[in-house]
Amino acid sequence: MTLLEQLFQISISQPITSVNELSASGSNRKYFRIHTQEKTYIGVEGTSLDENRAFIEMAQHFSSKGLPVPKFLAKNTDGQVYIQEDLGDTLLFDAIAEGRKTGVFCEPEKELLRKTMRSLPSIQVKGAEGMDFSVCYPQPEFNERSILWDLNYFKYCFLKSTGLDFQENLLEDDFNRFSQLLLCSQTNTFMYRDFQSRNVMIKDGEPYFIDFQGGRKGPLYYDVASFLWQAKAQYSADLREELLDVYLEALNKLIPTDGAAFRQKLRYFVLFRTLQVLGAYGFRGYFEKKPHFLQSIPFAIENLRNILKDDFTEFPYLVEVLIQMTELKEFREVEVRKPLVVKVYSFSYKKGIPNDDSGNGGGFVFDCRAVNNPGKYERYQSLTGLDESVIKFLEDDGEILSFLDHAYALTDASVKRYMDRGFTNLMISFGCTGGRHRSVYSAQKVAEHIHAKYGVEVQLIHREQNIEQQFAAR
Repeated sequence: MTLLEQLFQISISQPITSVNELSASGSNRKYFRIHTQEKTYIGVEGTSLDENRAFIEMAQHFSSKGLPVPKFLAKNTDGQVYIQEDLGDTLLFDAIAEGRKTGVFCEPEKELLRKTMRSLPSIQVKGAEGMDFSVCYPQPEFNERSILWDLNYFKYCFLKSTGLDFQENLLEDDFNRFSQLLLCSQTNTFMYRDFQSRNVMIKDGEPYFIDFQGGRKGPLYYDVASFLWQAKAQYSADLREELLDVYLEALNKLIPTDGAAFRQKLRYFVLFRTLQVLGAYGFRGYFEKKPHFLQSIPFAIENLRNILKDDFTEFPYLVEVLIQMTELKEFREVEVRKPLVVKVYSFSYKKGIPNDDSGNGGGFVFDCRAVNNPGKYERYQSLTGLDESVIKFLEDDGEILSFLDHAYALTDASVKRYMDRGFTNLMISFGCTGGRHRSVYSAQKVAEHIHAKYGVEVQLIHREQNIEQQFAAR
């Protein structure tokens, strides 16, 4: 029997029906879902007793304040294992997955984000009231040492790995100025530190905060920067501003706050947090070879490019180095969000439906064989759907025009939705008996229609005629 099972038997006194280990988090802690006939619980095994103690003490404190965190239930004597409330499986990160992928958030996703930002001031302000910050791990407060650790983490784990040449003494001078500026913004509040959508659970439509054991006494701005400028969140500027307004409205009910002054200080924390996460991505990606972190780097670099459009005159050399870094070829050539490319084919069914080399399964396939066929007349047999006489035959007959009206309606809806959702490939194929007349005419018309209406890149391939045409994105 494991230590966790022993603790459960002693403290909960319900027969265990099963125990399942959950997927690993970013730390060394292991999580288990403990099943009984009545309900489920979460068991935790942690190798760091100090980190376990920080979580347990904070969870108890936050619960006593009525804050939305998992309830702590029991621990063994040394605190190596403990049991907490099960909040389910829905992370905010997953609940807003479609928005994160595309940058277009639906209203239910936006409302979850609003609820989260409304709740944040409570844990920062109410959570700090009466808290014993000495239990915080590994540091009790946001201080100069922790700031310089993070800035040097960026320097050694990310900046140096790019091969960019820079004067370390000048960079360190700006690091020190940066540190002093951040420390001027201290507030007597709880700083979550890693406040992002993976550390928020959704239960019954409401946000609950988890994994706060790395928190400490520190400024409000850090958590706002961490959440709203999370590298892969893809919040638009308008949505970010809306969520910041929601946060400030909730904060103002607890602490009178000057919105303009808050925004002025926030921008420094946005820059600082972005450098800190780049350091983490560099270490976890370049050194530990974890692909998830490497995939996040382009998003963080794109964030940094936008942040540097602001004026940070207080540390000019740091800004100069960062601009040079974002312009390196390895970052400049990576597009965070690639535009949609539509491929339109004409083909002969005798030779098979075209393969989809994007790996997305082939998209639309329209069968033109029900349309009156010019190819049955000898005078058209050597021509194609691109020749004027064939075009006149098809259009005077009229069947193909009605056919294409339906095709336009279907493909237009998908092109628009694909653009909104950030998809990069759509394939549309038109087939007929020989791939010469009806399919060629239809593919040509649809390609021209999509390019004219949406301005996206369209690659037109008349496969059996060995003709290719590209309509460049506008």
